[in-house]
Amino acid sequence: MAVKIRLLRMGKIRNPQYRIVVADSRTKRDGRAIEYVGIYQPKEHPSVIEVKSERVQYWLSVGAQPSEAVQRILEKTGDWQQFKGLPAPPPLLVAAEKVNRQAAYEAEAKAAAGVAEAPTRPAKKASKAAAAPEAAEAKPAQTKPVEPAEPNREAVAETAEDPAGAGADAS
Repeated sequence: MAVKIRLLRMGKIRNPQYRIVVADSRTKRDGRAIEYVGIYQPKEHPSVIEVKSERVQYWLSVGAQPSEAVQRILEKTGDWQQFKGLPAPPPLLVAAEKVNRQAAYEAEAKAAAGVAEAPTRPAKKASKAAAAPEAAEAKPAQTKPVEPAEPNREAVAETAEDPAGAGADAS
């Protein structure tokens, strides 16, 4: 039985994601696989490549042939060079870890307020009924009664003298 290490396409239209699989060479591209040995996501920046190195080394040692695309991936991870006994390639680019926005916000708040006292936050699961009386009490103290604006006396006087708006043209 001829065994190949190849890509099995997953994902959506215009967003391909692949699994690196060991499969019989006579099966369909997306057919049944013998073993899943990694993933490849080319649309991410940098591309996500995860390979189970020891399993790939095993399958290469028993005669599995990688497809051209998989061979290029294995060259980037260094598994192909390890199998052939060549020097290792430079390390892969790794995406920066995502920053926890809440932790960053709290750190900025502490820096702004000084280390003396950290701001306290109400519980996330607080009911709306409990929060409503506090808001109702605070609202009247913050708002000022609005006095009606006084009309422009000059504009009112002009319109009273010349209701049709003919102005200087009529004179």
